[in-house]
Amino acid sequence: MTRSIFDLSGEVVIITGSSGLLGFEYSKAVIQNHGKVIGIDIVENENSKYLKAKFPNSFSFIKADITKKLELIDALIKIKEIFGEPTALVNNAAIDNPPLNDSITGCFEEISEESWDEVNNVNLKGVFLACQVFGSEFASNKRGNIINISSIYGLVSPDQSMYDSINKDKKRFFKPAAYSVTKSGILNFTRYLAEYWAKDNIRVNTLTLAGVKGNQDKDFLIKYKQRIPMGRMAESHEYSGAIVFLLSNASSYMTGSNLIIDGGWTAI
Repeated sequence: MTRSIFDLSGEVVIITGSSGLLGFEYSKAVIQNHGKVIGIDIVENENSKYLKAKFPNSFSFIKADITKKLELIDALIKIKEIFGEPTALVNNAAIDNPPLNDSITGCFEEISEESWDEVNNVNLKGVFLACQVFGSEFASNKRGNIINISSIYGLVSPDQSMYDSINKDKKRFFKPAAYSVTKSGILNFTRYLAEYWAKDNIRVNTLTLAGVKGNQDKDFLIKYKQRIPMGRMAESHEYSGAIVFLLSNASSYMTGSNLIIDGGWTAI
C-alpha cells in the first residue's frame, strides 16, 4: 500500500502548550496520522490525562516551563528515553490577553511593565529557548521540522471597536499591545531560522491563526462575525489539518513561509 504524503509515521512531535484547547487538538491530529506526541506544559490537566489514557503508546506528557532552559534540556533527555529522537516541534504555548483579566484591561498608557514582560517572556523567549534546545538536536541529526504559531494580530492591528462592550467596573477593555508585538516577532524569527537551519535539513514555518469559538461575550461574537468574510469564528479542530500538512511530506519544499488560516480576515 502506498503511504499517504500526510502520514506521520516515524515522527516524534513535541507540542508545547499541549494542555490547552488547540494543543489538545494538534496532539490528536498527529496521533491519528500515526505520529507520536510529547506534550509539554506547566500543568497536566484533563486534556493531557485523556490523551495518555486513550493513546498510551503514542502520547506522553512532560511538565516543563518553556521559559526555563534547564527544564527544556531535562525534557529533551526524557523525550529520548520515551520515544527516541524528536523530529518536530510545534511552538504552541503562548499567553493571550483575554477580556476581563484584571491585570491587563486598561488602555495602552496604563500597561504595566510586568504584564508586558510576562507576555514577551512566554511568547518570544519561550519560543526562542524551545527552538534553541530542540532545534539544536534536530541540527545534530540533520533532520527536523518546526512550526511556530502566530496570530492574525501579528499581521494586523486588533480592531479595538470589537471590544467596546467588554467592560469591568466601568473600565473599557483594550486588546493589549504585547500579544500583537510577540506574534509579529514570531514571523521574522521563523524566517531567520528557516535560512539558518536549511543546510541542516530543518524546515521552519509559521502557522497564523484567527480566533477560536468559545465562551466569548455575545456582542463580541456578533462584531467578530460581521468582520470576518466567512461569518464565524473557527472551531477548535479546524487548524489541525494545517498542522498535519506542515509536519508531513506534503509540505516538503516549504520553509520560511507563513500559512494563514483566518476565515478571510486578513484578505480585506
